[in-house]
Amino acid sequence: MVGRILAWEGVSPPRCRVELTLLGAPAMRRLNRRATGRRSLTDVIAFALPQPDGTVLGDVYICPAAASAWVHDRQTGNGNRKTVDEELVRLTVHGTLHVLGYDHPEGPGRTRSAMWHRQERYVRRLLGTRGERTR
Repeated sequence: MVGRILAWEGVSPPRCRVELTLLGAPAMRRLNRRATGRRSLTDVIAFALPQPDGTVLGDVYICPAAASAWVHDRQTGNGNRKTVDEELVRLTVHGTLHVLGYDHPEGPGRTRSAMWHRQERYVRRLLGTRGERTR
């Protein structure tokens, strides 16, 4: 999946390497505290380490427990049901785009940002569905 995202971004594998790691909730809380100073559980954290030769090494950490909680907290009765698998795809895309240098504002502008639109386009391609999220 990460390879497809990199290809869509026009980044060849020798120029960028992204490692994906799944963490349990306690480990993700510790990482979030160390990386951001926040003590809360988060669903995705991404780090990029640009190299002097122009290549980029990146790490994306995803917490399936946080993704599952987010999905289950937002289930609706109108048939618009999200799945944990869909959310994990979205988080993978989101983290990979951060590694590649994309960013978004916090707050209400987040889902209107260029990064968010790109993310949702890639999620739809990967899932073969609309795959939208209002977060």
